[in-house]
Amino acid sequence: MTVLIVEDDDRLMDALCAFLRKAGYRTNSAADGAQALEALGSDTEVVLLDLGLPDLDGIDLCRLIRQRSGVPIIIATARSHVQERIRGLRAGADDFVVKPYDVSELVARIEAVTRRSRALVSEPTQELSIDVAGVRIDLSARQVLIADQPVELTRTEFDIIAVLARYPGVVVPRERIIREVWQTDWHAFSRSLEVHIGSIRRKTGRGDLIETVRGVGYRLTGK
Repeated sequence: MTVLIVEDDDRLMDALCAFLRKAGYRTNSAADGAQALEALGSDTEVVLLDLGLPDLDGIDLCRLIRQRSGVPIIIATARSHVQERIRGLRAGADDFVVKPYDVSELVARIEAVTRRSRALVSEPTQELSIDVAGVRIDLSARQVLIADQPVELTRTEFDIIAVLARYPGVVVPRERIIREVWQTDWHAFSRSLEVHIGSIRRKTGRGDLIETVRGVGYRLTGK
């Protein structure tokens, strides 16, 4: 597995490369946005992205990578404010870790996003389309449409709504959504789930499409 590390701190870059190689990963490195876009290739399976780059804001780079590829992106940065996490997730990132972080946790997160990515590739196509109050969720085409116009969702956002669509009208526990989308039982993804749910509501313009059932989970309703 090849990890593209986008980091302008040479010492941290060297340490990450050494640790990930010891853990069995191949690594490519980039010190700025231009190098990252050049290094991004078909063999890249995960991007570890710092936000503080010398030539381009990391959030903008995240959007550019997402336009080119569905590769899992983990943002790793010293910016700890929740709004930065929200911006990163909305830009297409799959996960977010704040520096300083434990490298063993980083490896576990890499494993989690790649397990999910591989499951999506190997999953057989489902000929299934669900309509909820004027919103069509096409699981086979991986599209959400309103009035026959596609809604631009990130991969993670679609995966969440797809889980809910498989159980229309039924409350799906948070733990189940996290397990199916992120392939892990970690409660650390609970905040990420909330951010993505909010983004789905905003992008569809349907705040009532997904109902929050406090203390339990979410339900696709479209009241």
